[in-house]
Amino acid sequence: MSILVNVDDPALLAGLASRVNAARALLQEVAADFSPAAFASSLGAEDMVLTDLIVRDRLDIEIFSLDTGRLPPETYELIDEVRKRYGLALRLYYPRHELLEAYTREYGINAFYESVELRKGCCHVRKVEPLQRALAGRKAWITGMRASQATTRSELPIRNFDAANGLQKFNPLAEWSEREVWAYLKHNGVPYNALHDRFYPSIGCAPCTRPITPGEDVRAGRWWWENPESRECGLHVKRA
Repeated sequence: MSILVNVDDPALLAGLASRVNAARALLQEVAADFSPAAFASSLGAEDMVLTDLIVRDRLDIEIFSLDTGRLPPETYELIDEVRKRYGLALRLYYPRHELLEAYTREYGINAFYESVELRKGCCHVRKVEPLQRALAGRKAWITGMRASQATTRSELPIRNFDAANGLQKFNPLAEWSEREVWAYLKHNGVPYNALHDRFYPSIGCAPCTRPITPGEDVRAGRWWWENPESRECGLHVKRA
């Protein structure tokens, strides 16, 4: 959700400058020491911050996105805007058609509403398996996650080893506030998903995303029919 920020606020800009410098340093370290590395962009507000930083510094970090086949039209429009603004053609990974056909044939096209297990099964076919292909052969991957986004991310580290995918994982914006994210976007004129201006702070597949009301958690619009503790798609699971 787009929030109002005063981009002329000296205190905000000073704090933001420190955040930006730390994020840039981390991204430069990833590019230099963990090549080949990739940034997984969902084209949310945070991901547009990182896209802007990576492109501005011309870092050797591939930017990719997962096209689940059920994204909102506004997300596809932003993909096109990224191409025009940055001259960047995002690498898109799609679900394997045989896995998707098998899932929908057995459970139905909207089975994800029926149970957490079926929803996670859909996420696995549309997101997790494509992500595994996207990360194959990489030494590190980068996300736009923030610790304050959800209860499932409250202890989010800036860096850790991703045992599920067997590589290093970096979250440069882990300690950023939502206000800082939007201050960066507005101050630098970075494009963002039009749904953010319609009370969608977190945007995923169209059937699994809705707008929120004032005061709700920023992830309340994702899989809103489930308990908050289960609202992850499997891309960011922890394994012992």
